[in-house]
Amino acid sequence: MKLENKVAIITGSGTGIGKTTALLFAKEGASVVVTDINEENGKKTVNEIEKLGGNAIFVKHDVGNEEDWKNVVDQTLIHFDTIDILYNNAGLFTISPLLETTVDEWNKLMTVNVTGSFLGMKHCIPIMIKKRKGSIINASSNAGLFGAAGLTLYGASKGAIRIMTKDAAMEFGNDNIRINSIHPGYIKTQMIEYAANVAQKNPEDQAKYVPLRRLGETRDVANMVLYLASDDSSYVTGAEFVIDGGVSTGHSVWESEE
Repeated sequence: MKLENKVAIITGSGTGIGKTTALLFAKEGASVVVTDINEENGKKTVNEIEKLGGNAIFVKHDVGNEEDWKNVVDQTLIHFDTIDILYNNAGLFTISPLLETTVDEWNKLMTVNVTGSFLGMKHCIPIMIKKRKGSIINASSNAGLFGAAGLTLYGASKGAIRIMTKDAAMEFGNDNIRINSIHPGYIKTQMIEYAANVAQKNPEDQAKYVPLRRLGETRDVANMVLYLASDDSSYVTGAEFVIDGGVSTGHSVWESEE
């Protein structure tokens, strides 16, 4: 098992990519701290892990709240004594034209996406420094790599996570703490369902813009997170990993719309 005797905190793991990753981590031997703003969903994830014979606890968690982060770390240390892995997965997604975006909307999304990842690193890294080892995975997006109309707010948050990850990787490399970012594309989650609803399209229609001609599964992302969390990636830090079926490579100018 790739994560045997490891302790992992996964934010936003009540649903979607976070939940799939939590289940995979538990299968690979990790003790998992499931955190989510939605208590019902978070406890369901823990129950599923326990039914599989895994070890997990749930902590209700607003990632933009520093006191909540302190509690998550405290509960992790009480139950499992250490922190080996932090996956800053929790995030908000919105499509909003720049001129229609309010300051309140901007601040809310930035607080969850950017401040949440910052606080996670701030409060987990000191524990990792003590043991001179740790792995942090920050969830960005391919929207943090290239521009798109209507994604000024979301893209700005994911671009910030991308650079913040590299900065932190430089700062804590000497402590043997590896910090990397992941950049998913069109993954079958509530986010793509929301985007398709805004565009008034079927989510599967988006697959024709993907070089691999399919939407991603949550397991596709979870597998990459597992690699970065495990010792298989022991010489990898400050890097960005794109899981988008090739979307960010560009579009063929000769591609038929038929």
